[in-house]
Amino acid sequence: MTSNKTPPFDSKDDIAHFIGGALHLPGNTRFGDVYNPASGQVARRVALASTSDVNEAVASAKAAFPAWADTPPLRRARILFKYLELLNRHRDELAAIITAEHGKVFTDAQGEVTRGIEIVEFATGIPELLKGDYSEQVSTDIDNWIMRQPLGVVAGITPFNFPVMVPMWMFPVAIACGNTFILKPSPTDPSASLLMAKLLTEAGLPKGVFNVVQGDKEAVDALIENPDVKAISFVGSTPIANYIYERGAHFGKRVQALGGAKNHMVVMPDADIDKAVDALVGAAYGSAGERCMAISVAVLVGDAAEKIMPKLIERARTLKIKNGMQLDAEMGPIVTRAALDRITGYIDKGVAAGAKLLVDGRNFSVPGSEKGFWLGGTLFDGVTPDMQIYLEEIFGPVLSCVRVANFAEALDLVNAHEFGNGVACFTSDGNIAREFARRVQVGMVGINVPIPVPMAWHGFGGWKRSLFGDMNAYGKEGVRFYTKQKSVMQRWPESIAKGAEFVMPTSK
Repeated sequence: MTSNKTPPFDSKDDIAHFIGGALHLPGNTRFGDVYNPASGQVARRVALASTSDVNEAVASAKAAFPAWADTPPLRRARILFKYLELLNRHRDELAAIITAEHGKVFTDAQGEVTRGIEIVEFATGIPELLKGDYSEQVSTDIDNWIMRQPLGVVAGITPFNFPVMVPMWMFPVAIACGNTFILKPSPTDPSASLLMAKLLTEAGLPKGVFNVVQGDKEAVDALIENPDVKAISFVGSTPIANYIYERGAHFGKRVQALGGAKNHMVVMPDADIDKAVDALVGAAYGSAGERCMAISVAVLVGDAAEKIMPKLIERARTLKIKNGMQLDAEMGPIVTRAALDRITGYIDKGVAAGAKLLVDGRNFSVPGSEKGFWLGGTLFDGVTPDMQIYLEEIFGPVLSCVRVANFAEALDLVNAHEFGNGVACFTSDGNIAREFARRVQVGMVGINVPIPVPMAWHGFGGWKRSLFGDMNAYGKEGVRFYTKQKSVMQRWPESIAKGAEFVMPTSK
């Protein structure tokens, strides 16, 4: 089936900010171009916020915070239930926007929207999630309880590769907890942010609780430096994650900053080879490799390499690469010309370093859309750990194969890498699977699962230079991140002994 009943997103309107419940587009606004990556043409423009625009959004969120924080959690959850209904009704519209501006295939975009919706479903349980602890009689006539209260104005800075799902990692949990939220989406594919804002308004969210500021580094720095922004969530590259973490700490903010990845998939000789090939192709080339959980390194143990390489070569060569709105497409274009140039530059470096280029995706084009940002699936063999294509995140449809002799060597290879976001092991041996899961130094582990993204109630986060901060994204970790703990000890006057007490209180 190649036709799609959902019309492509083709709006020509300028993409504005959303502040205080309304679109906001000052007359002196700077603009950036938003491209359709399949055609390579400018499709629309996006506003780039000034510091004053950001400060206006923060002021709106700050003004809305007291009433929203005092709104009972159950009432906040009811608004999220209405939002959930609207999201389900508009999920294909959101997916079409993603495909138009990111380039990923429509069916993958639908999956992204669904994963975002699952976070909203989780957040509707906020009355249960915000329950505190209570201890009666912790000392004579004294009771103690714990409350979790919202932080205030919080912000999310999100990447181009998941313009719906990653923002939904953040704002549903944040606003369910009683915070007000400012979203700064990627200027590469910003249109989905306005539809999400529109649907929140239709669901009954009060003005100022959710705001959107489009923009670039100026907007990011303004959010970091504004003293009324209490916390920042970020997903993107490691250098920027490190920058936001350090700058946020300097200004006394709570920060969770998710960075880069170099995800390995270890294939043991006893693995089901056909399933391993399916997993590698989908995880390496799905969404053109532009996923923080994409598999970019295949670690082939022993004779697994000889079994897997011929099938992998054939599959990489025969990928269906076309406009993502065609339902039989397996891979769409690269998101921008700059990204395409960066990825092809890495392919050049791999060749120069002596890696064996078995499938070359350079110079690929789609008839009728030759100006699009196209790249075919690319496959390297003979990659070694000292090569740049092994060490650095390419963020494109490039799979590097590394051959090792045994399980111990494979495990050491994975653990030595600076990134620790996701990893997978394909095997039929239960002991190997158990030892791998226990000993690998990576935050998210798949056993015969190539992309081990946890479900909404488990949270998301890597280790090492893949995560800056102490708490993961969404799930119960998200509730912890977007709330602060308050401990209350209570004793009534009739039980208080007369006279001052000069010793440390104990539970006597």
